[in-house]
Amino acid sequence: MTSPADVPHLTPNQINALVVLMVEARRLTNVELKELAGFTLTGKDNTKLVDLGLVDTDRTHRPFAHELTDEGWRVARRLHTAAPPRPGGSTTRSLFVVLSNLHRSLDRLRVSHGDFFKQTEATAPTDGEPRREAPAPTAAAPAAAAPVSAAEVEALVRSAYRELAIAPGAWVGLADVRDRLADTDRAALDAALRAMVGREDVRIIPVANTKSLTARDRAAAVRIGNEDNHALAIGPA
Repeated sequence: MTSPADVPHLTPNQINALVVLMVEARRLTNVELKELAGFTLTGKDNTKLVDLGLVDTDRTHRPFAHELTDEGWRVARRLHTAAPPRPGGSTTRSLFVVLSNLHRSLDRLRVSHGDFFKQTEATAPTDGEPRREAPAPTAAAPAAAAPVSAAEVEALVRSAYRELAIAPGAWVGLADVRDRLADTDRAALDAALRAMVGREDVRIIPVANTKSLTARDRAAAVRIGNEDNHALAIGPA
């Protein structure tokens, strides 16, 4: 549901910064950016990304540290829909090819970018130490999942919507919402969506042109009343 026009015009260095921050999925200092990718995020590049609301930069101490905002995650996920900047040459074009194939693969696997790149305690660097591989899992009885309240599930839905929507009130496919909440129980999520229909700021509708629906869209539908619904909007119409 994002078009190339929704992705701002960015320089190659700004694009590289968004991509590195996305794949690391954590706050990075300029020292870490230099070590990982060979550049720092300073000057006009940093100012533009902050002004666009894509990056949050902590300037309270040096080296400055940067992290993607929710809007930054949205744009980073959709970079491949924009035309590569000409100054970037073949290197940037190759990066866009990788991003496009990554998006297609995650879409097929129904895994969100955030979940795919999410750091774990075993892999996240600490105190400047290099990243370590996670140890091989050992056989153990699975822990029982703690019950999640309806209010908590609704909060998760609203958070996922904010990350996906291009603006408040914009339509978002339920398939994308379910991708963001892959660890949430299906029945609990369906119950929360049905309850949210009664909220003044929430709309959940079926897609009128059913021929446009993919198998993924149909599988993600929530049954409300006597029909399947496929799209969610939260905020002003």
